[in-house]
Amino acid sequence: MSHHTSDSRPLGVAVIGYAFMGKAHSNAWRNVASFFDVPAFEQKVLVGRDAAEVAFAAGKYGWAEWATDWRDVIERDDIDIIDICAPGWMHAEIAIAAVEAGKHVLVEKPLANTLAEAEIMTNAAEAAHRHGVQSMIGFNYRRVPALALARQLIAEGRVGPVRHVRAAYLQDWLADVETPMTWRLRKETAGSGALGDIASHAIDQIQHLTGQTVTEVTGTLRTFVAERPGPNGPEAVTVDDAAWATLGLTGDISASVEASRVATGQKNSLRIEIYGALGSLTFDLENLNELRFLDATLPVREQGFRRILVNEPEHPYLEAWWPQGHIIGWEHTFTHQVRDFLTAIRDGSQPSPSFEDGLQIQRVLAAIEESAANKSVLTPVTTPVPAEKVGA
Repeated sequence: MSHHTSDSRPLGVAVIGYAFMGKAHSNAWRNVASFFDVPAFEQKVLVGRDAAEVAFAAGKYGWAEWATDWRDVIERDDIDIIDICAPGWMHAEIAIAAVEAGKHVLVEKPLANTLAEAEIMTNAAEAAHRHGVQSMIGFNYRRVPALALARQLIAEGRVGPVRHVRAAYLQDWLADVETPMTWRLRKETAGSGALGDIASHAIDQIQHLTGQTVTEVTGTLRTFVAERPGPNGPEAVTVDDAAWATLGLTGDISASVEASRVATGQKNSLRIEIYGALGSLTFDLENLNELRFLDATLPVREQGFRRILVNEPEHPYLEAWWPQGHIIGWEHTFTHQVRDFLTAIRDGSQPSPSFEDGLQIQRVLAAIEESAANKSVLTPVTTPVPAEKVGA
């Protein structure tokens, strides 16, 4: 096993996947060195199954080469980092092969489609880490400056002991019953629906912001549209459209999670509310540069949520970007993520979130599925009609 840690040459990077996440990650690799002090690297190769499509994307996104076989790319001596943006059903095989070949690995969330796969991936990553190989899972919302600031304020005790948290991640791209079938709607390729796709982000934020761990869950899953148009006619949807969960955490914290891909009118709304004994924080992804903070230690007449525009150089990540007040966007979270990953590789520190963190989220997702499958169903109660009403 070998891995690149010296300054003898730039780190060679390969991204696997060129669609939505492949584009977001490619944008981050293309821009990160322009704003942050990171180890030297090169955008070596973009990998995808469709030769024509990946060749076009590679040229567009700034990659030196393209390839269709990820196995060949992993074997190359000039590749040091594998960034996995392929669908969930491919994560385990690619990630395990990569860390065993001594490559540093960044993989999109959720870690895998099943708890068993996530456990094998985590074990492989831990074994490789003993040889200096780094691995990280991509929960990019940890890199929203406003949420990073919220975590700091909570850790500093500004809201006092956290009592409960509400998180809702709502989209509507599946609200139309005519929206066609996709791999994201098949259990064998996606693992789960809204649960793994977006509820995983909400659960990670609840744990990351509070510094506590989920220990108990109750869950509900719903599939509102059972069939979708496929190339050969209607196909059965085998994952959830929406998910709800109540969580218990260490630190005596309770939390609620709601996730939907059929919330008509909501495009990409992640709302988080943290309620503590001494204050509260609220965040809405549609106002990504803002955090609202209520300081309950002030006299009642002065209390109220105040808007913090998270754009100062003192705020997390923002020293690298624009003058104060010049807002940043969703895509910057991926740039921050790559920056943190490269810094961890350079320093030999454990990247965060680790595969172990991803495995813990996977355990929560699996528990929600189990709870939903074992739900109690109330038997309808027939109320007797009073005698005087009979025949009235």
